[in-house]
Amino acid sequence: MGEFELIERFFKVPAQSHAHSGAVELGIGDDCALLKPAPGMQLAVSTDMLVEGRHFLPDVDPTALGHKALAVNLSDLAAMGAEPMGFTLALALPAERANDANWLQAFSGGLFSLADAFSCPLIGGDTTGGPLNICITVFGQLPAGQALRRDGARVGDDIWVSGELGSARLGLGTLRGEWTLPPAIQAAARLRLERPTPRLALGKALRGLASACADVSDGLAGDLGHILRASGAGACLDAESILNTIPLRALMAKTSEPFDTEKWLGIALTGGDDYELVFTAPPASRAAVQTAAELTLTTVARVGRIESESGLRLTGGNGQPHSFAARAFDHFATAADSPTGKS
Repeated sequence: MGEFELIERFFKVPAQSHAHSGAVELGIGDDCALLKPAPGMQLAVSTDMLVEGRHFLPDVDPTALGHKALAVNLSDLAAMGAEPMGFTLALALPAERANDANWLQAFSGGLFSLADAFSCPLIGGDTTGGPLNICITVFGQLPAGQALRRDGARVGDDIWVSGELGSARLGLGTLRGEWTLPPAIQAAARLRLERPTPRLALGKALRGLASACADVSDGLAGDLGHILRASGAGACLDAESILNTIPLRALMAKTSEPFDTEKWLGIALTGGDDYELVFTAPPASRAAVQTAAELTLTTVARVGRIESESGLRLTGGNGQPHSFAARAFDHFATAADSPTGKS
């Protein structure tokens, strides 16, 4: 089908759908969309690209792909403490996808389902032919001066993470045949890989509490490393606290698969695609952080502390240093070099 028929059938957004987003003055249909942040608010903008074979497998469920394409951008807004305003979609499609109405309907369905859940309307974009490539730019707003930046961590701050770590990497491993696990565990891990939950409510609740924040897209060690470099500080993480963020650990204990502490620790530290939040906050804010987590129905765990000595260190249950390779996923590394094994 032609470009304009494709847009009309699968990506046209009725004008009334923008009514829930007062920040959108003009959506799809003109040369540019027009956004108007509320008084006293500033814009937060993020762009992410998903490339077939690099960020997702060719046979991925298109509904899940539509969900994830937007979720990874919303996760960036969450890390800044921003609220969504709208997004644009640039989509390159090979001929077999452009003429597959079922695939397009499923993809756009997953995309718009998440967009509606977070009041984030599609406000523009572009389509073209080519290898499957999805590029989304999301726009958000937040009170001026309240952004959760990466450069605010201070010596003595606690290090927290939301949700669970490593499950998405486990899901990728099962798809790639790296290990065999019971069906229930595989299904749970694959769900975390393909349908991540952007922590927008938690990010908003952390305004004024967190001193620094980032989303965990390329592994805890790597993304915490961004905070440390921006803040001019170092950190010490507790291995046991990190292992306790792996909910599948309890399920593993019920199977014949032995719980390999070193392997799972590596997965939690360097596995990508978790899209959780890693943030820092003063010890005096511990109760407030827990309250914020409870009010947003999100679990959080304290996994370390910010130190003056540069670098990232890990201690075991006995408080002794624990060695590990703190590498984040590198999009320009080979699959063999990548800590997550992504291709």
